Amino acid sequence: MQTFLIPGLWLDASSWDAVTPAIEAVGHRAHPLTMPGLEANDADRNGITLDTHIDHVVHLIDEVPADEKVALVAHSGGALVAYGAVDRRPERVGRVVYVDSWPGGEGSIVNDEVPHDDADMPFPGWDAFDEGDVRDITPELGEEIAAHTHPSPSHAATDPLHLTDERRLDVPATIVITTMSAEDLNELIDRGVGWLGDTPRLSSLHIAGLPTGHWPQFTKPQELSELIVDALAE
Repeated sequence: MQTFLIPGLWLDASSWDAVTPAIEAVGHRAHPLTMPGLEANDADRNGITLDTHIDHVVHLIDEVPADEKVALVAHSGGALVAYGAVDRRPERVGRVVYVDSWPGGEGSIVNDEVPHDDADMPFPGWDAFDEGDVRDITPELGEEIAAHTHPSPSHAATDPLHLTDERRLDVPATIVITTMSAEDLNELIDRGVGWLGDTPRLSSLHIAGLPTGHWPQFTKPQELSELIVDALAE
């Protein structure tokens, strides 16, 4: 299965370097993505929106032969990009894997709390995150990750997600939750908390726990790879 890996804010395709070999080893074709505006620090991010990123993924899906299903793997803010693409092409997506993230709902945004201007949202530094988010990120690893970040297009983070096709709810999904337990996430889903968006409405959802911080592709790459491969096999 052709598998598109969508990074979260500030990251590019290289953020999946430690994960893609395991996906390809079991026969899937892994396509880690660098989203528009994340090509370099000085990339032009004017006019790049959340829809721009969704359109980019939809275009890639449309290039796959029509008789083939694709899989999407999305980290963090990439979840809204993935879910927007599922909404536009529900018949083409065989599974979505959300890495410490979940599908939003109509009007959801990625993050408007990080300082930004009308074009750029720079990486704010590790001090901006809660202790649980940066669990297992050593100072050395933190420097390594930060050195490979680029400003995100601010409108890709702050524009609302718009959804139109209820068939999106029937696309099988897996959540690999890392900053809380699977039990805690299930409890929140049962309560129907608003920020989980459409998560409680999904027809087929599997939750796998991986205790670490918000960036498991760096802190627990082997374990994350195994969980993604398991999800793609379902």
